[in-house]
Amino acid sequence: MDLLNTLVEKGLRRELPTREEALAVLATSDDELLDVVAAAGKVRRQWFGRRVKLNYLVNLKSGLCPEDCSYCSQRLGSKAEILKYTWLKPDEATKAAAAGVAGGAKRVCLVASGRGPTDKDVDRVSKTIEAIKDRHEDVEVCACLGLLSDGQAERLRAAGADAYNHNLNTSEGTYGAITTTHTYADRVETVQQAQAAGMSACSGLIAGMGESDADLVDVVFALRELDPDSVPVNFLIPFEGTPLAKEWNLTPQRALRILAMVRFVCPDVEVRLAGGREVHLRTLQPLALHLVNSIFLGDYLTSEGQAGQADLEMIADAGFEVEGTDTTTLPEHRGGGGCASACGEPAAEGDAPEIPAARTDLVSVRRRGAGTDLAPNA
Repeated sequence: MDLLNTLVEKGLRRELPTREEALAVLATSDDELLDVVAAAGKVRRQWFGRRVKLNYLVNLKSGLCPEDCSYCSQRLGSKAEILKYTWLKPDEATKAAAAGVAGGAKRVCLVASGRGPTDKDVDRVSKTIEAIKDRHEDVEVCACLGLLSDGQAERLRAAGADAYNHNLNTSEGTYGAITTTHTYADRVETVQQAQAAGMSACSGLIAGMGESDADLVDVVFALRELDPDSVPVNFLIPFEGTPLAKEWNLTPQRALRILAMVRFVCPDVEVRLAGGREVHLRTLQPLALHLVNSIFLGDYLTSEGQAGQADLEMIADAGFEVEGTDTTTLPEHRGGGGCASACGEPAAEGDAPEIPAARTDLVSVRRRGAGTDLAPNA
């Protein structure tokens, strides 16, 4: 397929595809899906090998947000029956972060609902960052606190924050239909403030909100121009009690095409499979690992995710490996410092592949159906 060959060649050169090429990826048929995944997988392996970075969310403050983002279960007026609580204390947040680190997470993401932090909030989060770094010095910490005011990014960086997340979410042209209490430009400005302060920028999108293919391409091209180090791709979780509760627009196949398009446009960036993967990719989640090089481990902000152990087993079964804290995520040309053999170099000739331990726990004796008094599994 000429389109895919062209996109692979461009991805290996870090060359931006045309808008028409990106749109064509989204327009491919289900019959072509595995070809699309295989092509984008070549680009993913070129820059990240078979490594998967694990990230862990800690929701520092849940619910009661004054903003009206239509997709969010924490929004103003939300009727979603989510957990609502005020700020976790630094020791509580550190304990929560430790669970993710124990599961293999390389980055801890500290998130708080709200328009943006007050200076007191920044002090509070700074203490939490310092507490986590004291206990886990090799772990990356990313803050996600909303819109930043002057000087706040620098204070977070001084406290030890490695990164700052603020997603664009959707295209500039459709942003006003999703949120009215702040603007698309506000979001761009906050990402740029984080970059100027020396933090790694993390900014992505939400797919499945009723947007067009053109909207998806617009936001991904805008992200390429903004040049964050990490691009999380969320798939809308249509919470009951939110304005977008009826927006069930995604299939597993479309979700994979969206991820492939993001990888072609952002070939050497950490593309992270984020919220909603279990809801929309379902049993095709392992295929997504050929497109992304990063996932969230376990639960999200207000919804439960796949069990962390199931995530680890999925990664191993798909032939990938968890990225260690001693490995730099980004390629050297992005300031990643190189990754030597960890970048997925083929094993030396004669090396024997590691044989995984037998999964005897997967074998269970049938005790229902024929020959028993219990109904069969059918």
